[in-house]
Amino acid sequence: MPMSAAVKQPAHDGVNQASDKQVIASQGSKSYKGFVAGVFSGIAKLSVGHPFDTIKVRLQTTEKSHFRGPLDCLLQTVRNEGVKGLYKGATPPLIGWMFMDSVMLGSLNVYRHILTDHVFHPGQGLHAVGSEKPKLPTIGHGIAGIMAGCTVSFIAAPVEHVKARLQVQYAAEKSKRLYSGPIDCVKKLFCSHGIRGVYHGLSATLLFRAFFFFWWGSYDIFTRLFNNHTSLSLPAINFWAGGLSAQIFWLTSYPSDVVKQRIMTDPLGPERKFPRWRDAAKAVWKESGWRGYWRGFVPCFLRAFPANAMALVAFEGVMRALPD
Repeated sequence: MPMSAAVKQPAHDGVNQASDKQVIASQGSKSYKGFVAGVFSGIAKLSVGHPFDTIKVRLQTTEKSHFRGPLDCLLQTVRNEGVKGLYKGATPPLIGWMFMDSVMLGSLNVYRHILTDHVFHPGQGLHAVGSEKPKLPTIGHGIAGIMAGCTVSFIAAPVEHVKARLQVQYAAEKSKRLYSGPIDCVKKLFCSHGIRGVYHGLSATLLFRAFFFFWWGSYDIFTRLFNNHTSLSLPAINFWAGGLSAQIFWLTSYPSDVVKQRIMTDPLGPERKFPRWRDAAKAVWKESGWRGYWRGFVPCFLRAFPANAMALVAFEGVMRALPD
């Protein structure tokens, strides 16, 4: 009997090792899906949300007397620059958001697996089959959001920097603008201030994206609520959970975004007004008090739901459609 057990044990271990390798290989093959699906998320987000973003940035970065509010900003922009004015600076995020959402959502997917298998349920995920696989708790989704936010910030910072500088050019004629387009903007920033000029505002971007904790934590909460208490289809759940969680994110992060935009549109060189994050934050307070941190919030809030709802419908839909 002992001899028989001794003979069988290595064979059983070999099966377990092979099974572990198959599960790990399967998880590795699935990780690509998040990066591919993120590309479609970025396209959907830009198509719906960029005009709202232009109004938001203009309200955030101009004197209070320049525009009476979001509607006045919209009307002035269309009257003076045409509908195309609402899509100023759209090229960097069109390309950038495809990469940004690919990196953000792809890395989010990877970090979720890592946290599930190595932090919250170490070892359990490797041998789980189907619905038995342990689920990541809400705080884990929030932590994965922070990690994904930090990862994507190194792509987002230069993209958002160039976008912001293009969006605050008010001249209708290209010849009167400082930058003729995104490539010209990058060239001038790099030639005048080097790579640090292109990455101006990186620390503010990292701080802003730390609030992804609230986005992805609340997305998990809303998804579970809709799954448990409604008969909505999966795309409908993605839409509502995506839109509502995006609004939670902006409610918590908006003041930091205002400060970030001030930093990114600040002149570089000797005329620079905000050498530190707190200098920009103080300037907003001196100009308008606490209300200054919420200037431009209405178009941002209106944009958050449809843009991110459609982005997450696209992301989750492609995730389900792609083969493992």
